[in-house]
Amino acid sequence: MNKVIVTGGAGYIGSHTCLKLIEKGYEPIIIDNLSNTNLENIRGLEIISKKKVFFYNIDCCDKWKLEKIIKQKIGIIGAIHFAAFKSVEESVKFPEKYYRNNIDSLKSLLSVMKTNKLNNIIFSSSCSVYGNPETLPVHEQTLFKKAESPYSETKQLCEKMINKSELFSVSLRYFNPIGSHDSGLIGDRSLNSSSNIVPIICEVASGKRDKLVINGNDYNTNDGSCVRDYIHVEDLADAHIKALKYCIKNKNKSIFNLGIGKGVSVKELVKLFQKTNNKKIKFEYGPRRSGDIAEIYSDTKKSNKILNWSAKKTVKQALISSWKWELQKHKK
Repeated sequence: MNKVIVTGGAGYIGSHTCLKLIEKGYEPIIIDNLSNTNLENIRGLEIISKKKVFFYNIDCCDKWKLEKIIKQKIGIIGAIHFAAFKSVEESVKFPEKYYRNNIDSLKSLLSVMKTNKLNNIIFSSSCSVYGNPETLPVHEQTLFKKAESPYSETKQLCEKMINKSELFSVSLRYFNPIGSHDSGLIGDRSLNSSSNIVPIICEVASGKRDKLVINGNDYNTNDGSCVRDYIHVEDLADAHIKALKYCIKNKNKSIFNLGIGKGVSVKELVKLFQKTNNKKIKFEYGPRRSGDIAEIYSDTKKSNKILNWSAKKTVKQALISSWKWELQKHKK
């Protein structure tokens, strides 16, 4: 009884979590349609772990194909659901794409799990469910505000679906994942143009982009740029293992924030990247981006105490590994 369904397991956070699962003695069953990643993360997982990884190229929205796979497997103890589109900016342009995929994929998984009498789902949520919070840091009891983007709204709706289901669950509200595994073999292989700040900084440093556009320098923050809570993806992956164990043991529905608990502005992030990696970043200021809020960072007391989890890696370490990942991609 050590198999775990991992939807979206070939993606950025999913691949890092699958590696942690393998290291802890679990057997991930990866279900991913490769709509925004590729097989290199699967190959990377197998090289690092020296184990064959079970991978199925299907769309999680296809309930019948999903059920066929799950019926074949004996010893499934739960599921970790990553499968979703993730760009705030893209969701504003193509909202229906996000509502259809992000909600239907979860609806399909919940239905199949119920039919097959499977419990224990770990859901990949987001701090964006808090909207534009009035007080900081945000804790798990902070009420949802109006979603600032269709992406954020899908995460709110998905959490509500899980709460209404009969399954035991843990919803993990991520703040801003950055960094990569030190091997350089797994990472963010998004097929779409990067919309997150750290991959864009790395692309400027490598010459792939001419410059970084900092969207907004007139926010009500210390230096006018957006402030976020950046967490190393390996710390994030580790939290999923602890959440799975907690869910199986406690048989309830729980929610946890995952972040460092400290805000870093975009300007501060750029300066830290330049100093840490000895690279000059050309940047200019542009208009605010639709869907962005000024500032958000986490209160992680609950996850620290109940999950016995805390972020171990620094933002500096994450920026070093992000740059290493960018260089590794250019060698291929």
